[in-house]
Amino acid sequence: MIRVNPKVDLAFKKLFGVEENKDLLISLINSIVSEEDQVKDVILLNPHNPQNFKNDKLSILDIKAEGHNKKKFNIEIQITDSADYDKRALYYWARLYAEQLASGEEYSKLNKAIGIHILNFTSILESEKYHNTFHLAEKDTGIQHFKDIELHTIELTKFSQGLDDDFHQLLSKMKQTIDIWAAFLTKYDLLDQKQNELPEAPDFSNLKKALNIINVMNFSDEERNSYEDHLKWLRDETSALNKKYEKGKAESKAEGKAEGKAEGLAEGREEGIKKTALKMLRKKMDIDTISEITELSVDEIKKLETENQKY
Repeated sequence: MIRVNPKVDLAFKKLFGVEENKDLLISLINSIVSEEDQVKDVILLNPHNPQNFKNDKLSILDIKAEGHNKKKFNIEIQITDSADYDKRALYYWARLYAEQLASGEEYSKLNKAIGIHILNFTSILESEKYHNTFHLAEKDTGIQHFKDIELHTIELTKFSQGLDDDFHQLLSKMKQTIDIWAAFLTKYDLLDQKQNELPEAPDFSNLKKALNIINVMNFSDEERNSYEDHLKWLRDETSALNKKYEKGKAESKAEGKAEGKAEGLAEGREEGIKKTALKMLRKKMDIDTISEITELSVDEIKKLETENQKY
């Protein structure tokens, strides 16, 4: 049985996007949104369906849910930093908002729509916080007149930055429910090993349930093939982004010795893979995820990291 990574969107949706695990989805949503947007129950609008695995791509493996209060939620996890991600996030929100209204219906039927984007890369460079909330506000006064739009970014790399495989260090950082879910997505192997040392509290009970589900999550042959194909797709996507990134740098005249070394890595398959890993290290992606996508060993990636201290 393959070891499942909950950050891969196929596994993420199979974990949070099914009826029997709605309690986990509710916990995740409530850990992110404000008190006034908390939900007691949700209806899954696009539940996980194994039949849809075969041709799924990253852009359609989100989770759509409706709260008991009729508010709409779109939850997405993304491993790689794609071009124009900010525009895509707005498009997802707009689509979720517009889908509520059938032709001829009154605008009063529209309810607040909340986009939740869990990112395994750094996107909001202007903020050191790993959880950022965005509203539409008037420029000078800050008045939030259009209250139906809300977007959240959860940058896992910011949460895990500086964290080694030290369980007690990780536990000390898990102060709120959102921290617990961020820890689960970034350090699930470590938490699984230390399940017996986790506190006895409701939020940690949900964490233990998620860890146990990941451990016993069985893929059908079709799902397993799709999961592995999807990892390959992620690797190809990451490589393509890396080539685009390197091309842009090559066009710049501000290239130093380190850049020359990076370009040298492009020759040959092994060098290309290492180049991709370096790009991912620059994005501060965690080593386990880099290892899974590039198929380099953890030791090889740590060696690359040591050799390129600027990353």
